[in-house]
Amino acid sequence: MRCRDTARNTVLPSIDKIGSNGMKIPGSSYYILFLLILSSGNIFLPAPAFSQDGINIEFKDQGSIVRTLTLTELSNMADSIPLKVFEAHEKRERIYHAYPVRQLLDAIFGKSWEQSEEIVFTSTDGYQPSIPVARFLSHDAYFAFASADGTPFTLINILQNDELVKLGPLYLVWDNLQSKSLLNDGASGMPYQVIGIETTIFSIRYPNLSPVGKVSPQVKRGFLHFRKHCLACHTINGEGGGKAPELNYPNSVVEYFKPDYLVRWIENPTSIRYNTTMPALAKETPNRAQVIQEIIAYLKAMSAAKHDPKRIP
Repeated sequence: MRCRDTARNTVLPSIDKIGSNGMKIPGSSYYILFLLILSSGNIFLPAPAFSQDGINIEFKDQGSIVRTLTLTELSNMADSIPLKVFEAHEKRERIYHAYPVRQLLDAIFGKSWEQSEEIVFTSTDGYQPSIPVARFLSHDAYFAFASADGTPFTLINILQNDELVKLGPLYLVWDNLQSKSLLNDGASGMPYQVIGIETTIFSIRYPNLSPVGKVSPQVKRGFLHFRKHCLACHTINGEGGGKAPELNYPNSVVEYFKPDYLVRWIENPTSIRYNTTMPALAKETPNRAQVIQEIIAYLKAMSAAKHDPKRIP
């Protein structure tokens, strides 16, 4: 017999316990005893999902609202599990209570979400990563909503000057312990404070981000790197995340940064500006120096393709 923990919508294993008189208490009886003790007020289990229940999560498809749900409503649509991950923001393993992303997306969008190109996540701090749907189909993603050990749902982000960060209402994490590619991605694709999820077509949502005309393979690769590592925070021609400065209009970053300083800014931002919150490109990134050069090649190409964000595309 397996018993459901209604506070977290998870299943508790039925296990035998030894009572104070030395007698064995069967698992099902122990669970009843547990509920009696819980109802007496002597034990308190954290219920972080419900403590944040005043926050709504908005689900969209190409700009149109599909559903707006509270965390309680989400908990009725998917079964939570305890998930151990490598926490890239803290460089250690952690365990979260989390809902499978594919299960939730199926419940909200049906299978149509799989036909989209990208899923854009909006966080309360302006962070806005756009993650390919293919990644969700090839790897297991989860929406964490609480720490499994009952501690506050926060972390110390060592990538941004040891900033204490609240993770709720939802935190996108990946079952990454056995995946070299996910571990190499570092914190890329792990937005916290998620309040919006939108399925979309990249070129429709970001019409002025792509390099114009015939460009080199280096620029094309740089565009993909920028989408993965930079777009969540920065904008190009007004398109992208809202957490960090625009990089192309009216003046491109390549026009006012010395070339060697721009490399250092991506490689190790604190070597340029003390106490900056910009994280360095993840050290786990394969061919890291080449990736930096390719990002800069993309930025140079875009400096010739400026677009006033106030002008209709």
